[in-house]
Amino acid sequence: MNLYLRLLWLLWRLHSVARRDLFEESRVPFRVLPTDCDLNLHMNNGRYLSFMDLGRLHLTVQAGLWPHVRRNRWMPVMAAAEITYIRSLKPFDRFELVTRIVTWDDKYAYMEQTFERDGECCAHAYVKGLFLGRDGRVSSADVARAIGYDAAPPPLPDVLQHWAALTVSKRDNFK
Repeated sequence: MNLYLRLLWLLWRLHSVARRDLFEESRVPFRVLPTDCDLNLHMNNGRYLSFMDLGRLHLTVQAGLWPHVRRNRWMPVMAAAEITYIRSLKPFDRFELVTRIVTWDDKYAYMEQTFERDGECCAHAYVKGLFLGRDGRVSSADVARAIGYDAAPPPLPDVLQHWAALTVSKRDNFK
């Protein structure tokens, strides 16, 4: 993560974040700085992924999971990301990063992240990740139970089923 000042700002703001429902979206406002831009004078594609790290941290705290992450020394690991760039974010544009949990399976949590400017979607991403603990992978059900959610996860939407199958297929090609 190379957005250290924004990380510090986010951590400072997080002390006042109220716990919310597990499936409620997290919204974090940002502004595109000139240092976020590439030679085409729009936000660099790699910078989107760095901002997405901050959005997932915000969601982790907002859902009440952060104390469990710290206490158990769980490490968040991103397994895959799929992003579509729709509209450019230019220097000094304000935008909101919207992050929400879609569902999970035994291994991965699936999240959706959207970059919005004035209510318009500028980029859309799906991310799947997991937590690693001292003894290896922490099951998604254990993570959900840590914050008091013991029900079955929502069904995996078709688009995520296809994407999950694609990532497995790609991984299998490199074994």
